[in-house]
Amino acid sequence: MAKEEFINAGFTIVGAEDNENKLLSFLKENYPSVIRDNEINIEELKTVLGLPIDEKVNGYGLNFVGRNFARAKYAQKTEKELRLNTTLSKEIDTTQHLVLKGDNLDSLKILKNHYSGKIKCICIDPPYNTKSEEFVYPDKFDKEEAEVLGLANLSESDFERMDFSFKTKKSHNGWLAFMYPRLLLARDLLSKDGVIFISIDENEHAQLKLLCDEIFGDENFAGDIVWKNSSKNDQAYVSMQHEYVLVYAKSKVYNIGKWEELKEGLQEIYKAFDALKKKHKSDWQTIHEEGLKWYNQFPNSNPVKDSKHYSWMDESGVYFPDNIAGPNHGQYVYDVLHPITGKICKPPASGWRFPEDTLKQRIRDGLVHFGKDHTVVPNNKTYLKNTEYQSITSLKFKDGRVASNWLKNLFGVKDVFTNPKDCGILLSFMKAISVKNGDIVLDFFAGSGSTGEAVMQLNAEDGGNCKFILCQIDEPIKENKPAYKFCIDNNLPPVISSITIERLKRAGEKIAKDIEAANSKVGLFEEDKKQVPDIGFKVFDSIEAPKLKVDETTKQISIIENETDALSRIYNMIFTIGLDEPSQVPEMVLEDCIYKIGNHYYITNCDKLNSYDYSNAIKNGKVFIDGWTASLNGTLQNYKEDVKIIF
Repeated sequence: MAKEEFINAGFTIVGAEDNENKLLSFLKENYPSVIRDNEINIEELKTVLGLPIDEKVNGYGLNFVGRNFARAKYAQKTEKELRLNTTLSKEIDTTQHLVLKGDNLDSLKILKNHYSGKIKCICIDPPYNTKSEEFVYPDKFDKEEAEVLGLANLSESDFERMDFSFKTKKSHNGWLAFMYPRLLLARDLLSKDGVIFISIDENEHAQLKLLCDEIFGDENFAGDIVWKNSSKNDQAYVSMQHEYVLVYAKSKVYNIGKWEELKEGLQEIYKAFDALKKKHKSDWQTIHEEGLKWYNQFPNSNPVKDSKHYSWMDESGVYFPDNIAGPNHGQYVYDVLHPITGKICKPPASGWRFPEDTLKQRIRDGLVHFGKDHTVVPNNKTYLKNTEYQSITSLKFKDGRVASNWLKNLFGVKDVFTNPKDCGILLSFMKAISVKNGDIVLDFFAGSGSTGEAVMQLNAEDGGNCKFILCQIDEPIKENKPAYKFCIDNNLPPVISSITIERLKRAGEKIAKDIEAANSKVGLFEEDKKQVPDIGFKVFDSIEAPKLKVDETTKQISIIENETDALSRIYNMIFTIGLDEPSQVPEMVLEDCIYKIGNHYYITNCDKLNSYDYSNAIKNGKVFIDGWTASLNGTLQNYKEDVKIIF
């Protein structure tokens, strides 16, 4: 049925919007002087905003060929919809994870209806701008597309300039125009306290920083993490040995930034001292002495070596002695008695750090380490358990072999995916920004699926139920690649999304197996056993949405429909309306026709329904009807005040 017929009949239509620019409408209504002949009067706008109007120089910012194209792409309504892929999905009836196959620009627009302001963390590793012309994302930037986007006043020279920019190797213009609409959508999706991590190399780092400053606000720049990796050996002047991760908060007002990460190497220290404790029981002096010998042999390459003196232990745990004189020495002079000799301890040369009452309380709390007698200056105890975390650091060493070897072990094939993201590093990001129970993590350049595995691992560790949404285009794999052979041998389509999905399946199964093995250990109390987290995912394919076609000869209107099933039509309504989370499983009321989530009823294949079916749904909740399968009959006319038609 055509939308216009329902509109003319007085039905409420969802999905028939004309992409009206709400800001433009607001300005027309409230500040009509700003808009003249459908153009913005810049000087008048500056006046309204209270900005100086005699400015002699251009404002600071990033400009690039195709900027208006890219901005219009962001606002353009997608012509795609989703089809549930039951074959590739796993644990489809219980999982709350989503995998969307297809161009991520369409996927992000589809997600926006429900997930705007709901994504806690976005981790992306977009394609870098290299010398290769093989860029798989099908963004169109041509004259025809300009007309579709409603861009006027573009001359032939404008198009020639854009065409050259977008087709030239290493075009900053083309890459920025590609990223711009996707990052705008990413900002829309982030929650108030959300954070985005973007991996990039030196080719576009400077440009991306300026672009993100504009989109997220330079005041929300949280940091620039530098990865040190192996040399690329491709520079004639300076051998580049690092890449970057740009980090932005959606709003520092709502995310105060107390981001911390666990220091590396701590488990090794704990394990060593636990062994000493078992060996020497409560002989703490021996434990101290052997611990010091062991720690002095600790590998210099380990970061905790820089955190001094992890060499002591008592019954309260591992600690490092820190001279009580400290940075504020010289302020306090008083006597401290040795607990064994009873004599006055040797004081620091310039006096004690703490006031007398404070130090006496620390002595009572066991937080002061005394020497063998009063001739040794006492030391303050700082326990390792109280210094386990540090602010997330901007310099990191990335050993790409770790992530590659992990994939090799999962797939049993070497180089099934080049340069995969490291799950451990992604996991540390999520922990640092406090991704917790119920939060959603998005990766719209999913690649091998590392982000999805990291979320499952996070849930396995803390027993939470964080959710992931992954988007990956069906990028064809070249026949000479190991991944191509893997796909063919495993009856999978030879596209990158096949690797994404297979990795999630295998990683999830490994997590479940590891938990079950740990739970089966003898003597483990029931309350100490872990639950297997959600290791499933719903897969959706991106397909063309139905369209109206007009026969030029007969002027007859017909519907071009895709081949899809009733449940997929229901899911598309859920995505379009945005009231219910699409990861939920709708309850079947009438097979292939009526499904519900809570008191929201979703109806498709309307020709199979009678008046009672409609009235029963309306009586119990809100009703949404698939316009592509509805007919404007008498029965439906009776309920037009009670239903909404979805296109």
